[in-house]
Order: sequence, then C-alpha cells, then structure tokens
Amino acid sequence: MHSTADLEQREEELHHPMERPLRQVFAVKEEPGSCVLLDFLAAETGCHNRPLLNKQVGGRDEEEEELEGEIKCRVAAMNPTCTSQRKLRAATQSLLSSASCGSAHTLRHSGNDLTVTGISLATRFSALCVDLPLLGEGGVESEVEAGFRKPCVFATVKPCNLEQEKTKFFLSDFTYNPHFEYSHPVSSAMLERYNTASNRFLTQAVRILEQALRRYSSYEKFELATGGSLLPKNRIKSYVKKYMEKEGCVGEVVVHLSEDLLSRASMTVMSTRSILTINVSTAREFWLEGLLRHEIGTHYFRGMNNGQQPWANASARHALNLRPPNPTEEGLASLHSVLHRKDPTLWRAALLYYTVHQASRLAFADLFQDLQRFVSDPNTRWDYCIRAKRGQAYTGQPGCFSKDQVYLDGVMKLLRYRETIDFQLLMSLGKVSYEDVDRLRDLAVLAHTRLPHFLRDRDRYARHLRRIMEVNQLSDGELQALI
Repeated sequence: MHSTADLEQREEELHHPMERPLRQVFAVKEEPGSCVLLDFLAAETGCHNRPLLNKQVGGRDEEEEELEGEIKCRVAAMNPTCTSQRKLRAATQSLLSSASCGSAHTLRHSGNDLTVTGISLATRFSALCVDLPLLGEGGVESEVEAGFRKPCVFATVKPCNLEQEKTKFFLSDFTYNPHFEYSHPVSSAMLERYNTASNRFLTQAVRILEQALRRYSSYEKFELATGGSLLPKNRIKSYVKKYMEKEGCVGEVVVHLSEDLLSRASMTVMSTRSILTINVSTAREFWLEGLLRHEIGTHYFRGMNNGQQPWANASARHALNLRPPNPTEEGLASLHSVLHRKDPTLWRAALLYYTVHQASRLAFADLFQDLQRFVSDPNTRWDYCIRAKRGQAYTGQPGCFSKDQVYLDGVMKLLRYRETIDFQLLMSLGKVSYEDVDRLRDLAVLAHTRLPHFLRDRDRYARHLRRIMEVNQLSDGELQALI
C-alpha cells in the first residue's frame, strides 16, 4: 500500500513537466472549433539544459491538480518521522548512485538540441489531460493497461454532459439537481478521499468575502474594478509572451487558449512538453499577470527546480520521507496570484473554500442558491458549483470534491510562518513542503535553480505578504491560534 506522501507525489508529478530538455519553441494553440492557430516563434533565449517540470497546478488556477490512475484505498495523513541529516544524506547518496545511469539524469546534461520524435505537436493536444506515465524514468509509475493509459483525476471528474445539464438546470429556474455522466469510471475510493470538507478556515473565508462585498457592493463590481475587462485572444498571447520574456523562459511552455475549462488556467504535461491552458472567458487584463505568476512563476519554476534535486522522483521522496508538496504548492501559487494587485483580496481562494464546505452539506440546487449570498451572476455560481460537485453522478445529495480547499489552506499556513520561511529557498528546492525546507537545505543542488522575478527582492516580497495580511484582515495572533 502506498503512503500518503507517495500518492500525493504521484498526483503532483502527473501534471508537471518532467526533467527532459527540449528544442525550444513557443506555441499558441486555440481551442478546436475556433480557427486553429499554431503560432511558432523562434526562441533565441540561450536557455540551455533547462529541465522541464514535474507537475501541474494547480490548481493552478489557478489551478488544475492531479491524481494518477485510480486510488486503491483511502489513506490517513502521516507525519514524517524525524530523520537525522546523516541518514538523509546516506539515503540520498544511495539513490543518486543507483540512478546515475538513468536516462532522466543523462538527458539533464545532454544539451539543448533534443527534439521530439513521433507524431507532430499539433496532433497531441487531444491528449492534454491524459496520464503520461513514460515521461520520467523512475518518477511516475506506469499505469498502462491493455494498451490504454488511465486518465488523470480532472479528466475523470469532469462531466461529459455539462452543457445538457446546465440547460436543464437553467430552464428549471435553478431547482433541478443535475445528473452528471462521465467518460471514465470515477473510483469510489477516490471520491471518498476527496469527499471530506474542512471548516478550519471557514470563519476567515467568510470574512474575506464579506469585507470585499462591503467595499464593492457585489462580486461583479469587484471583478470589474480589480480584474478589468476581458482580453481578446491576441492580447492574451501578447501578455503571455511578454511575461515569458520577463522570466527568461520564452520557448519553454506551449500556450493553449480554451473556452472549455473548469478553472481559469492549468499547467499540464504532454509528451514531455509543458502546456499552459488559459480559459479565455475569464482572462482579465489586471488578473492575467497574477495568473501567469501562479502557473509559470510558481508551478513551472518549482517543477524545473525540483528536477535538479536528489528528491526529483517518487522513490527518492519516499526514502527521504518528504511530506506532500500540497498545500504548500497551491498556497504559494495563490499568494503569487494576488501579490502585486492593488487590492490583493483572496476572493477566489476564500470562495472556493466556502463552496466546498457548503457542498458537503447541500444538494446542488441548494448550493447554487446559497452562493447567491456572495455572487449574483448565475453562470459564475454554476461554475463554482460544478467544481465543488464534480465526481458525483446525482447531485441531489450532500457531497463535495474537496481539492479546492487546498488554496486557502496553503495560504493560511504560509502566512502563519512567513517570518521564518525562506521563500527563495522554498522556490529553489522544488516540489517540497515548507515544513521540509530546513532539513533539505544541506542536501539541495542550488547552482542552476531559477527564481521568478517577483521573488528576487526579499524585502519587497515580505512587504507584499504583509499587505495581503492587512487587506484580508488577518492577524498573526489569529493565525497562531488556528495553526
């Protein structure tokens, strides 16, 4: 039976680019059904031997997260035992020695001229959310059975009859509880694992939402004032290219523009290539850079840095008894989403947390009505309800998909310990929990790790975190009592 850390690591590896360098190219692909555009730009960045990632995001969003195959049983969270630096070092050296001839390690030093063979890049987008177990040797275990690859969790829990059920729901005056169908069987064990909501930060979530409504009177006004107008596709592409130039990573990420995404964005991996999918229906001018800080500046960079570390694969993580990277990963990404905003209200993280909690107590139609407390627009409420109820077949009973609580959970824990966390080191170490930073410090390979631009000035970064605390009415005393 796999440990919790093993399962969480397999989840994280599923949606992050692995550590294989590729010939650099920048591509933007629009959703099939609109005019298809592959816009390849020459990438003269001089970026050599940049390992590609080890995850998605989350969720992003902000971010879509991950789970490889079916979860065989629900496992209890376990705290790693205290291990001496001597034992950690010995375990690390043993793992490095045994893996020294592996292709993942060899490729890391193979230069900048590796090309992708096989089917063309354009034909691979149909596999965007499919588990790719052969990406990294020794990392993700293969789940190929009878020639088929098991889909990732966000493929299995996305209903295939969304539009039909949305039409029924809206025609019923919002009283119908949708019956969802899924292209892939949804594991009962997986649903059980993510069917328990927390109320630990419910008070803080509600307070964040209510104080935003007091300032703006409605979510719609908050969205317009803080997010700005929706961006056309050509401006989204331009923003993304400029951000990549700022971070020095032009050509390392393929950008996919979509109108069929449950989140605002997601970072996935496809045939050793990192794919950033952006939901064009929610891409706003003042929020887009925060989205890119979330997906590229956090998930992508931490994934690349992770590929250089001794714990880059699942067996090494297990030997070092590392904690799961979440909620640190998504908490960090969520902080970076609002880091430079004029108003860094943690609205989305708070509403996702609240919605999951209420979904665990309410049927779909009742949840939809409950969210009117904070959001008037029916389409926006529908989107939040779908995220919280995904995985269910009949939504007329209480039940939730609890992964969306990870954002606020991670934010609160990072803010609680912000004075003692070395955030630059946390980024450089890759996919690790803030709780493991100190014990991994002496084992880390830091020579070629990369920091996003917004994390290079420690003092400025600390000021932004204090600003987030103030705007969201969070105090150190309150967080210390909670955590």
